[in-house]
This record gives sequence, structure tokens and C-alpha cells, in this order.
Amino acid sequence: MSLLHVVGFGLKVGRLLLMLCYWIVSVIYMNWFINSEVMDSKTGFLGDVGKVRLQCWGKISEKSCKIFHHYYQYIGSKRVRKTLWKKLLVSWLLFWTMVSLTIFGYLSSHATEKRKETLASMCDERARMLQDQFNVSMNHIQAMSILISTFHHGKNPSAIDQKTFARYTDRTAFERPLTSGVAYGVRVLHSEREQFEKQQGWTIKRMDTFEQNPVHKDEYAPDGLEPSPIQEEYAPVIFAQDTISHVVSLDLLSGKEDSENVLRARASGKAVLTAPFRLLKTNSLGVILTFAVYKTDLPSNATPEERIQGTDGYLGGVFHIESLVEKLLQQLASKQTIIVNVYDTTNHSHPIDMYGSNVSDDGLHHISTLNFGDPFRKHEMRCRFKQKPPWPWLAITTSIGVLVIALLVGQIFHATVNRIAKVEDDYREMMELKKRAEAADVAKSQFLATVSHEIRTPMNGVLGMLHMLMDTDLDVTQQDYVRTAQGSGKALVSLINEVLDQAKIESGKLELEAVRFDLRAILDDVLSLFSGKSQEKGVELAVYISDWVPEMLIGDPGRFRQIITNLMGNSIKFTEKGHIFVTVHLVEELIDSIEVETESLPTNTLSGFPVADRRCSWEKFRTFSQEGPVGPFSSFSDSINLIVSVEDTGVGIPLEAQSRVFTPFMQVGPSISRTYGGTGIGLSISKCLVGLMNGEIGFVSIPKIGSTFTFTAVFTNGCLNSDEGKIQQINNQLKSASSEFQGTTALLVDPRPVRAKVSRYHIQRLGIHVEVVSDLSQGLYATCNGNIVINVVLVEQEVWDRDLGISAQFVAKLRKTSRGVLPKLLLLANSIDSSRTTSATSGIYYPTVIMKPLRASMLAASLQRAMGVGNKLNARNGELPSLSLGHLLLGRKILIVDDNEVNLRVAAGALKRYGADVVCVVSGEKAISFLTPLHHFDACFMDIQMPEMDGFEATRRIRETEESVNNRIQRGEISVEAFEDIRNWHVPILAMTADVIQATHEECLRCGMDGYVSKPFEAEQLYREVSRFFQPS
Repeated sequence: MSLLHVVGFGLKVGRLLLMLCYWIVSVIYMNWFINSEVMDSKTGFLGDVGKVRLQCWGKISEKSCKIFHHYYQYIGSKRVRKTLWKKLLVSWLLFWTMVSLTIFGYLSSHATEKRKETLASMCDERARMLQDQFNVSMNHIQAMSILISTFHHGKNPSAIDQKTFARYTDRTAFERPLTSGVAYGVRVLHSEREQFEKQQGWTIKRMDTFEQNPVHKDEYAPDGLEPSPIQEEYAPVIFAQDTISHVVSLDLLSGKEDSENVLRARASGKAVLTAPFRLLKTNSLGVILTFAVYKTDLPSNATPEERIQGTDGYLGGVFHIESLVEKLLQQLASKQTIIVNVYDTTNHSHPIDMYGSNVSDDGLHHISTLNFGDPFRKHEMRCRFKQKPPWPWLAITTSIGVLVIALLVGQIFHATVNRIAKVEDDYREMMELKKRAEAADVAKSQFLATVSHEIRTPMNGVLGMLHMLMDTDLDVTQQDYVRTAQGSGKALVSLINEVLDQAKIESGKLELEAVRFDLRAILDDVLSLFSGKSQEKGVELAVYISDWVPEMLIGDPGRFRQIITNLMGNSIKFTEKGHIFVTVHLVEELIDSIEVETESLPTNTLSGFPVADRRCSWEKFRTFSQEGPVGPFSSFSDSINLIVSVEDTGVGIPLEAQSRVFTPFMQVGPSISRTYGGTGIGLSISKCLVGLMNGEIGFVSIPKIGSTFTFTAVFTNGCLNSDEGKIQQINNQLKSASSEFQGTTALLVDPRPVRAKVSRYHIQRLGIHVEVVSDLSQGLYATCNGNIVINVVLVEQEVWDRDLGISAQFVAKLRKTSRGVLPKLLLLANSIDSSRTTSATSGIYYPTVIMKPLRASMLAASLQRAMGVGNKLNARNGELPSLSLGHLLLGRKILIVDDNEVNLRVAAGALKRYGADVVCVVSGEKAISFLTPLHHFDACFMDIQMPEMDGFEATRRIRETEESVNNRIQRGEISVEAFEDIRNWHVPILAMTADVIQATHEECLRCGMDGYVSKPFEAEQLYREVSRFFQPS
């Protein structure tokens, strides 16, 4: 039982160790979190990163609670005695001491094995090189035997003599790197000896006497040697290499080693080696390799007897072992690290040392077998290291390191257990800080919501009353005062919206809508917003949208408009001359379109002023680092990747300030803020919105040249459904105007290609065919050409004012060449000052002026007035929604619920203006009584924040009442005739509040509301919501 207790406790302690490691990581993370967020906790503002850290810390806290639970279970509740801790520590140290000794032994043996492998590799390499070079020499000697058989014995007379043989062997010595010399002994029978000696001029000498009494090479005298004794046959050397020419006339069969080699070689037909012996004259150790030279007609499968009878002579190669092996080892860079010995082990009991010295070693050696071609002789190479093995430092340091780490871990564990109590207090303190941070974040959101509502509520009354005041009889000065007050109020509301958007971004609550919208209509509205300022400054303002961009998209039009408005507002603010140019393309189109890239050249811009190259603003986008689309563009794909550029010729951004452009509440400098105004958060909000649209934003700016901001955004193609959405009703009058211009041809006179392209784009939106020329002369030629009938001539003010005389001639010739109907002449002007007409023309015929920026609705109205067709649309921004609202709300009975009397008057006045029958109540309870079936209201506008009962609760009760009535009608409990034959009661309820943080679209839908209208009312937003429920009357 005691052993089981020990094992169980050990498992518990191991689990505690694992959880302690996790807890240490959590403590380090929390300390970093507190240090980085302490200032944010004081102010109540936490960034996005702070929110992520809080979420991570919440998960870590759950794990930490488990840690303390186990701590109290195993340590706190059951105190372990100090003696047990000491025993555990001693056991820990003994265990790891054994482990370190085991590691030392293993690494030492591994180092020894590695040393053996290194020695074996080096020895085998030397043996292989010696054997390969020996085989090369052996093959060449064998080739020489065939040469002698062919040209000495096969020719009569012989083609080889001693001089020829010596010269040939000297010149081919490099092919036999291991031989000291080559000699050839001819076979001579006893009966042929006398004739042979007379023919050679010398007697056959014996070799055995010379072997027994070797002499120094300087004392060697061939004439003093004894003649060879009488025997059956002789093998005197007749040819020899100059290095061993002293062996000429010696009988090979008279020497003991040579005779055995000769007899064995001619019987076997293979190379034969002698045992190591002292060479003649040099008295150094060597061996002789012998090949038998046979007659040329000897068959390849001859028997030993046939080989003996067919032998003509014997060719031998002398190998000086010591010098040759030394020469081989010198070729290796590591020859000094090992000692090499070469042995002849034919007699295993008494091996012959052919090379090397007997030096003491460390006992480590390796044997490599050598094969020199003679199966009878056995050779081997023995290698050993010259130096003793080094100390196993790796084994020593590793084992000591493991032991030191074990000691440190034991110390850390001991110290950690002692500090758990203090850590518990720290944990409680950090949890308290976490609660404070969360409470501060909630308080901040509540504060912003309250402040927003309290500021926007009176502003709603101010702007509403000013709007109603504009409908009264005012003189010019009073109208100017009212417009100024309206502008200031709208600026304040815009500032509030920007601050609230920044708060939403920080809290992560900013979300996007997904509705169908017309991108071109939105940009036309933004142009209308800035047209007045651009005309006052004389700055050219233009928009161009590629034909590849679909007519309808699905996304958040309000946030897209906000991005464009921020970027164009900055451009208008900082541009005093030149132009502001907005372009919209598909990303795929821009990647492959050379035309779009060339438009960024300084010599080819909208106004002629140089600009910053727009390509530099998107060069770091991830979108352009991927492969472009394959094949043509399709306007029917689900995903639409737009790239929008806003180009201006303003003051530019200084280089030192470009790094903080997207930082909230940061501007280029104090002078900029004083001169141009602004809060410095527009670009920060735009960057966040672009990120929510799965896009990227960048810019390029050159001081005193201008800036170009570019962003991408991903939308869904809204043209997949053939049914037209409600938003297209706004452009019904515009479409009818376009149909009136079908078949019309316009001539555009503009010398600038980019500007002409923009003008042609807007004119073609009306269904008008456009011809473009660069000057008035070409324009006159085009009008006189009989192939084209020109109905309208549009001339840039710049071209018209360049030479008034030419302009007058153009008008005069235009009258003469016209075929009954004079084309309408229109001027395109940037500013009010430049829109004057000139007296250079006829006193009767004056051109009509169209003010830029060009928009489809404004251009259609101007052409209708000039050509006398259609209803002469009013091009003022917002007029179309106002007219449509009149058709939608005329005669509708609407209930307005708001606890603020001013707001009631403003809302009632706004709706009555469009012909609605309005009833006002001040509480949710009264709204419930008014909207209980049976009632005759067509819609309800309900405030959300009201005392006693807010708009959400009132809406829930109204929906519950309607559901109850509908269910009773379906079950037949009550007759449908009692409810005017209405089987499904559902009155549209629209939220109406200034609280733009809490009154989100999702919250309205959850409680049963049908839409959302912010205060103060905007005609377009009001139309978008109301048009979903009402049809035009």
C-alpha cells in the first residue's frame, strides 16, 4: 500500500508541474497586458488589440482557476512535510545523476564508433587507390606482352630491339605509375643456347649467386657474373627498360623467386607476383609481376601443357613497393593523420611487411584487403591513427549540462511551490483589473450612446426647423443665414458621426450592409455634393467608371459613399488649381489594361497639370501580387473586385508626414489644421471601412505636385437577377430622358484625351453617339461631312477662349453649312467666372453653358432645355427622391411616436411636406392603443429611447397583438369581415432615433421593426425605407 501511495503522489506532482508551467505563461502574458493597457484603463478606451487580449486572458483565467483548484487539492489541503520534500529533491538529484552518467557513456561510445568509421573510410580509400593504380600498371604490362608477341616473335626479322624497347618503355612509363622497370626474357632451349649466345654477343648469366650476395649499385659489374648452369631451358633477359638495364643477359630461371613465377605464369596464363624480396643492384624491397608471352596461334582455351609448349618468353614488371606506396600517400592531404602498413599475408603465420613502420598506437586499427590480380598471393593494408583520441568534450559537456539543468529545475520547482501563495494574491488583483477594464469599456459605449442621443436630438430639431424655415418666404439675406446655419449643423452632425464611427471601430461593432445599389448614381450624388466648391475654386472635378463595372452591385452603399466623400473632401480641401479625378475599374481590367496605365503619365492628365503616378499607390497591394484572371472579363461573375483612385493636383503630403496619414486624430501639422480645418480621423475610418470590404488602401503623394489615393473593395454582382430593385425607381426619369436622345449624335471638341474620354463617358450614358475632335477646324470638317449628321456640338471653354476669332468663324461657317437645322452649340466650363460667353460670336447666336462636373441627370436636363425636348428635369441634387416621396406618401396615414415635442413637430412637418396624413403620440403605451387592430394607419415612425416604455418594447407588444389577431382569424375564432377582410395584420414600423450606436438594424429586426431612419431625416434614406412598403399613388 505504501508503494501505491508513493506512485499516486508522484502522478499528482507530475500533473501539478504541467499546470504550473501553463500558469507561469499566463502570468507573463497578464503582466505584459497590464503594462501595455494601463493608460487605456485609466481613460476607459481600449483598442482592438486590447479586446483580443481580454478575450485571450479570459480563457487563460479559466485554466488558472483549475491550477489553484489542484493546488489546494494536492498541496494546500494536504501539507507535505519538509522531510518528504527533501527526500523528493534528493531522489530527483540521484535520478538525474544516473541519467547524466548514462548520457556520458552513450556519447563516448558514439564518438569511438565515429572514430572507427573515419579510420575505416580513410584506410579503404588508400587501399582502393593503391589497388586501382596497380591494376592500371598490370593491364599495361599485359598489353606490352601482346605487343612483343606480335612485333618480335610474329615478325621476321623482329621489329623490336633493345634500343626500341628501352625508348618505348621510357616514353610510356607514365601509364605504369607503380612500376620501376620492365624487362623481357626469351625462352631458349639448351640446344639453342650456343647459337643464341653467339647471336646476342654475350653469355647467359645466372641470377641466384647475385641474389645471395647483393652488392651496391656502384659496385655492380655484369661481366663478373657466372654463366648460367646447364639446364633444359633458359630465360635470359634480352630487352629491359633503362632503369633496370643491368638485368640484361640474366637467366630468369636461375633465380629462385623468378623461376617459380615464370613456371606458374606460363602454366596459368595469368599475372603472377613474387613474394617481396630485395631487388638487384638497389637492394630495396620489391616484387615482380610476370606475364607469359605466347605464340600468336595459341587458342584462348589452351591447356597448361599447350601453354607451356606455346610459350615464347616472359615479360616482367618490377615494383618498388616502398617508394610507390609513399608516392601514393603523398597525394592525399590527410596522409599524416594515419599510419599505413602493407603486408604480404600469403603465409598467415609469418606475414611479410612490405611497407610501413611498427609505431605504438591506441589499439584502434583497420584492415583493408588488397587484390593485385594473383589469387595465390594475399595482401592487406593495415591502418591506425598516428595520434591518441581526443577527450570526448561533447559527452562531458552534455552530461554536465543535463545535470545542471536538472538542478535548476529542482530549484525552480522548489521556489515555485513556495511562491504559490503570493501568486494567488496577484491573480485576484489581476482579475479585479480585468473587471474594471471591461466595466470601463461598457461605460464608454454607454457614454457615447448617451452623448450621441443628447446631441443629435436637439440638432434634429435645429436642422428640421431650418429646413421648414427654408420653405417660408425669406429674402436673400435671410436665406443665406439659414443656409449657413444648415451647413454648420450638418458639419456638427458629420463630426459626431465620425467620432461615433471611430468608437465603433475601436469596439469592433462596425458592420456592413448588403443591399443592391447603383454605383454610378452614388458617384453622381457625391459629385453634386462637391460641385459648388469645385466651381468656386475653378478646379476641374470628374468621375470615370469603366464599362466593365456592372450597373448594380450588392454591398454597403452608405459606407462606400463615406469613403469616396472622405477622399474627395480632402482633395477639394487641399487643391487650389488643376483637377480632381475619380476613376473606378475592375482589378482584373487594371492589371491587363495598358491604356489605364498610360493615363497616369504627367503629359496626359485631366487638366494638363502633372500628377503623382497612381501605379505607385497600389504597387504594394496583395491583389496585384497574385495571378491575374485568365480569359476575358465577365460582368456576370458573383464577386466584383473594384479599384478606385482619387487623383488631385493639390499641395501634396510632406514626406515626413506620410507615415502617419492613417493614424486617428493626426494631421500633417498644426498649420494645416488651422488653415484647412478637420479632425484627422476621416482617412483612419476610410482605411477601416476598406478593410471590412476585404480591400486595401494606399497612396502616393509628391509635395507641390499632388496626391493619389487608391483603394480596392469586393462587392457582389447585383445584375444577376433580372428583376429591377426599388432603387432603380429613382432613375426612372433619367432613363426616360436617355430614351429621348436615342439616335442623337454629338460632336465633342476637346484637345485633352483624358478629359475627352470622361466627357464622352457621361454623354454616352444618355444614349448619344459621340464623335471627338481636338480643335474647331476638325469640328467644322466633321459637321460638313455628309456621312454624319451632328445634332449637338459641345466645346470645351478652354478651346473656345483660346482664339475668339476662330470661334466666331466657326459659328458663322456652322450656320452656312447647316442643312436646315442648326446644331445646338454648348460650352463646357469649370467655374462660374469662365462660363461667360463672348461677344466675338454673332449678336443673335450665343452658346449655352454647361457647368462641370458632368453628371447624367444634370447633363440630361441641360440638353433637354437646349434641344427643347422632354420635361426639362431639374438637376438639383435630391430633387428626384423628393418628387418620388411625394408620390409615395401622398394621402398615407402615418403615426409618429416620440416623447420630444420638437422632434414630433420636425418629423410631422417633414412627412406632411410630402402629403402624408400625420398623427402624433408621445409614449409607447399610446402607440399600442392606436395600432391595435382594427386601425387605419399605413406606417409608424417610432422613437426608440422613451421613458416608461421604449420603442423596442412597444414594438414587441404591437407584434404580439397582431400575431394573436392573425392566429384567431386563421382558426376561425373571429370573422375576417370584422377586420375589413384583412387576414394578415402587419403595420410597417420604422425606428426613428438619434442613437446611432444602440439602434442598429439588427436590433430593430429582432424586436419586430421593419427598418431604420436616423434623425434628422434625409430624403434619400427616407425614400429607400418607405419605398419598400408603399407603391406610388
